Amino acid sequence: MSETSSPAPTSADIARLAGVSRATVSYVLNDTAGVRVSEQTRQRVRAAADQLGYVPHAAARSLRAGHSGLVLLATPEVTFGPLFTEFFTELRAGLRSHGYTAVLYGNRADLSGREAARAWAELRPTAVVSGLADDLTPEGLEILRRSGTRAVLTLGPQQVPGVHALVLDQREMGVTAGAHLLARGHRAIGVIMPTDETLRLFSEPRLAGVRAAVGAEAGGAADGVRVEPLDLDYTEESAAALAARWRSLGLTALFCYNDEYAALVLAAFQDAGIAVPGEAALVGSDDLMLARVLRPRLTSVHVALPQGLVLADLIDRLIREPETPAETHRVGSARISVRDSG
Repeated sequence: MSETSSPAPTSADIARLAGVSRATVSYVLNDTAGVRVSEQTRQRVRAAADQLGYVPHAAARSLRAGHSGLVLLATPEVTFGPLFTEFFTELRAGLRSHGYTAVLYGNRADLSGREAARAWAELRPTAVVSGLADDLTPEGLEILRRSGTRAVLTLGPQQVPGVHALVLDQREMGVTAGAHLLARGHRAIGVIMPTDETLRLFSEPRLAGVRAAVGAEAGGAADGVRVEPLDLDYTEESAAALAARWRSLGLTALFCYNDEYAALVLAAFQDAGIAVPGEAALVGSDDLMLARVLRPRLTSVHVALPQGLVLADLIDRLIREPETPAETHRVGSARISVRDSG
């Protein structure tokens, strides 16, 4: 004999067990505003639902609400560090408190902007937050709107007409690091450029920021200041190779992309007997706990990301008020946290 699963309990089953009408069950389970149901009845309905193992049907709930409640966080295939992971965790929690379900959607690199938007639209999201890549286009925006998406935002340098934009300036981080090193008297500055292609979205603007800070043209120098990009794999072998040729490079300081790369370089320099900051001043970025527990303690660019809970409130407002005119918000800021490494 084969076992068959029991049919899923329905609101009618709950009504029979609780001794109330189906309408009352609907009012209680959906927290319908403006309907008076006694607390005793509410408890009886919820107890019956728990006893039966009732799970609401997402599609039915979407029909009642008029939208899916799904917020799509569309990101490229990027290796996110602790700072962005913390931000996205807070954003998801904020959206959940508003009753939305946040889904992190990894975009395929081979899809065009139009194809990416169609892939998102298939999930019928209530809102889309497109982050850090050129996936969203005006045509894609129209596809999303026709599919029922109420709010569309971009997070990053990209801006699309008609779309709410939250702009975090990666260049400012390089400007902050470069200005600090210049003020410390350094005139030959290396900039670590991760070989991970997904990180070019961040590393290239940071390099441009260092060059801007010292007044250097791309690839050149001004007032005797040299800025030299240095490719680096995130491996001990690559860091050791950099340490082996450090003294031949004629550099006195490094902006290390972020604190994790700075820790990698610091360990390699210490193994090679290169004094930090005496022979090499090191500056990281993100100002993680890691920067404070390293020895010497790491000077780092402190990055203030937009609060995830605040962004969740904004997304909720734009979903409820979809006709709100698109605005550009510059979010986040950078400042230097000076410690022992340079």
